[in-house]
Amino acid sequence: DFKECIQFALENRVCYVATAEGDQPRIRPLGLWLADERGFYFQTESVKAIYHQLKNNKKIELCFYAASPPPGKVMRVTGKVEFLDDAALKSRVLADRPFLKGLGIEEPENPLLVLFRVAKGEAYFWTMADNMKEAQIERIPFG
Repeated sequence: DFKECIQFALENRVCYVATAEGDQPRIRPLGLWLADERGFYFQTESVKAIYHQLKNNKKIELCFYAASPPPGKVMRVTGKVEFLDDAALKSRVLADRPFLKGLGIEEPENPLLVLFRVAKGEAYFWTMADNMKEAQIERIPFG
């Protein structure tokens, strides 16, 4: 169920995030900020390519990976992002991520600070046992 997805994401916060720039896929590791029953939350800056890619195409895929126990387990999430302009959430991310002050982001109103959430989509888990039957794996819808 989706609660298992939330827990897996919180235990494996660094995930790979896929976006698109025109017809070119782009992927990068990104640290999950928060996950709850409303989705997966991230923070970035308005000057970064990921922000512009997501403004142009809100489709996204996330890939979380737990290496232990071997050979590991993957959770893939597909959905669309929504940008959040919420002062309380921005204050919270500033408290949770003190490194943002080193980037000059000290106030929730700073236009560099961008929050987004994957609030609707589907997730599924994959292990080597699923290697030849990926299409048969149960999807977990959320949102």
